Amino acid sequence: MAVFTPLTRAQLEAFVQPYQLGQLLDYQPIVEGSENSNFFVSLEQGEFVLTLIERGQASELPFFIELLERLHQQDFAVPYAVPTADGQALRQLAGKPALLQPRLAGRHVQQPTPQHCRAVGAWLARLHLATTAQPLPRQTDRGLTWMLEQGRQQAAQLHPVAATLLRASLDEIPALQAALPHLPSANLHGDLFRDNVLFDGEQLSGVIDFYNACSGPMLYDLAIAVNDWCSLDDGELDPERCAALLTGYAQLRPFSGAEAELWPLMLRIACLRFWLSRLLASADYRGHSGQPKDPQQYQQLLACRWQTAPPLPG
Repeated sequence: MAVFTPLTRAQLEAFVQPYQLGQLLDYQPIVEGSENSNFFVSLEQGEFVLTLIERGQASELPFFIELLERLHQQDFAVPYAVPTADGQALRQLAGKPALLQPRLAGRHVQQPTPQHCRAVGAWLARLHLATTAQPLPRQTDRGLTWMLEQGRQQAAQLHPVAATLLRASLDEIPALQAALPHLPSANLHGDLFRDNVLFDGEQLSGVIDFYNACSGPMLYDLAIAVNDWCSLDDGELDPERCAALLTGYAQLRPFSGAEAELWPLMLRIACLRFWLSRLLASADYRGHSGQPKDPQQYQQLLACRWQTAPPLPG
């Protein structure tokens, strides 16, 4: 998706000056992503990513800054906020909250192998284990209550077949709401898609875009990752990739009985969340150039998850 807020070279030169990282050499918009405006920025002292926060409350940004700094201090390769020479990590640019972060090495993988998936599972388990003792509190703004509200509105606008699928999935939410307090919790990435993970060969070299991070049930974070990393073009899950990701995770953090029982439902809820957010993004995107992510992809995934779901490793 294209950048929501375009920037001029003059704006960027003025913005980077307080960091004292040298002159601006080059910059370019990042077309991946769906919610914030991002730019690659080349300075004399290194490569960086500039993010303009387009969604959410500015008051919540200290949560993201603190979480990423904590992970950085624990040797996670993540895009922590670089402070200016006088210590400011969060600033303003073009009327939007703005962060400058190191550009991590590696490339996105669009055709993941089981080895890539195993590495993703292990990384996610490390994140959860690193934050489960004292997770930073933040409720997602796209949780179950949001799904109910938005889902009812969207169902009235969809084709009858899609509306039936959506309403059936909304009917599952009360059972999950009752079960959530009994699931192990930690800080979640909340958006661990292929375009948010970097690899050097089959070695995971970094994870980006934590702007959906929150505190919550670890199983939900895992379901989001499995739905993206392990799905085939027809929406079904690839058994080999799925087993690799789940095993990579479970070798570091075994699953509870309650998690195993709720796993098929959590896979469906994770599909529902991204189906709804893409429906909304498609509507909001009118008037912008570029191509939003296709909501129908997650409609198809959700339909498939009603048919089959692989068990969690015992």
